[in-house]
Amino acid sequence: MKTIPWNTRYEIGVDFIDKEHKQLFATINKLLNLSENEEKREWVCREGIKYMKNHVLEHFQHEEAYMRSINYSDFEIHKRLHEDFQNNTLPALEDELEDTNYSDEAMRHFLGVSIGWLVAHTQTEDLAIAGKKLNRWSNIPAAKEIDALEQTIVQLFQEMFQLKAKAISRQYSGEAIEKTVCYRFTYQGKKKERWEIILAIEERLLLKVISDLMGSQYLKVDDMVINITRYISRQMLEKIRECFTQLEWFELEGESLLTYDQLVTSFERVHPFCSLLFDTGSGYFTFSAITAETEKGKIVSPINARNAMGQIKKYLDSEKKKKILVVDDSDFMRSNMVRLLGNDYEMLESNSSIAAIKSIAVNRPDLILLDYEMPVCDGRQTLEMIRSEEDIADIPVVFLTGRGDAESVKKVMSLKPRGYLLKTMPEADIKKFVDGILGKK
Repeated sequence: MKTIPWNTRYEIGVDFIDKEHKQLFATINKLLNLSENEEKREWVCREGIKYMKNHVLEHFQHEEAYMRSINYSDFEIHKRLHEDFQNNTLPALEDELEDTNYSDEAMRHFLGVSIGWLVAHTQTEDLAIAGKKLNRWSNIPAAKEIDALEQTIVQLFQEMFQLKAKAISRQYSGEAIEKTVCYRFTYQGKKKERWEIILAIEERLLLKVISDLMGSQYLKVDDMVINITRYISRQMLEKIRECFTQLEWFELEGESLLTYDQLVTSFERVHPFCSLLFDTGSGYFTFSAITAETEKGKIVSPINARNAMGQIKKYLDSEKKKKILVVDDSDFMRSNMVRLLGNDYEMLESNSSIAAIKSIAVNRPDLILLDYEMPVCDGRQTLEMIRSEEDIADIPVVFLTGRGDAESVKKVMSLKPRGYLLKTMPEADIKKFVDGILGKK
């Protein structure tokens, strides 16, 4: 990623604001290029970031003076967004740069967040200054709330990304779509009431959006893409909150990244208040809102300025791990397998054959460890169901059994699984066997 090209789409029609925005784009472009030079990076970037910070603060002052001069009705909301970036986001990024001696990772974090903020800043809050406002919804009947939310999201996607989004479902509950990146945001109101918003975006859609913004083809999701879209997503949600007066003064409490399995788990904890699935023609995305008072346990650690890059690396690495589904009605056996294999593989769990078939359909594993002796529907019947479905028939299945006598083994192997494991085997032998099947040395 070398530059962010200035585009007429970023112009809001107020000359001095457009000029200052263009200067900010130019500053970030210089930092992108300078950050590649290891010899000069620390001193030059230190000065460049100082210059950018000063220009941002000056820009905020000019913008706020302009808003007051035109009696802009949403001045306080807009000013609050400025103060959050000025007093929270920028200082945290600066501290990280200083603490790491301007490391490559810290620079990428700073630049990713700055790019996301700048793009979203011009395409959301500043468009509103120029009169390009979204509809404000107040005192609308409960039956019309989802209609209003859907309309707002469609309009935002059109204005921010020039994409025509269409809602194709209002009952999305984690059904499989192509590989996604999932962002989870938690908000808290003045009376401590909490909301959880989850955005799941197909990777192909994400890469198209970033490629269009950057003016070049971006081929993979990395930490820069994650950070840019994190901040764009935050700004987009800010605009949605502004459109609904009952949410207007909610504050962002925390954010995190979810794997697809964690997304499904979040829906199992509590059914969303609303859950919309959109098609843009270039990929799908979902918007789900959950009342957080009904949360049951923490599903993932929140992101903050100090741990952001570590969390993102962990998230990206988890997407690369091969998946193992453990199917066993024993909680003890499943937890043992997760403990033994969890460091090297992404572990999925099911306590019955029916739950296993559902899990396989939405989150295809690379290997299934299947208990042979389960109530209602045993391992034999489960394997027959797997083999009968063309799309999943080729997934290797290894039986877990507590019986090692010759007759039991013969019965198990007659079903032609990839192999079988005795539950009483030494853990090192189980690990070696699994590593051998999945090609892990």
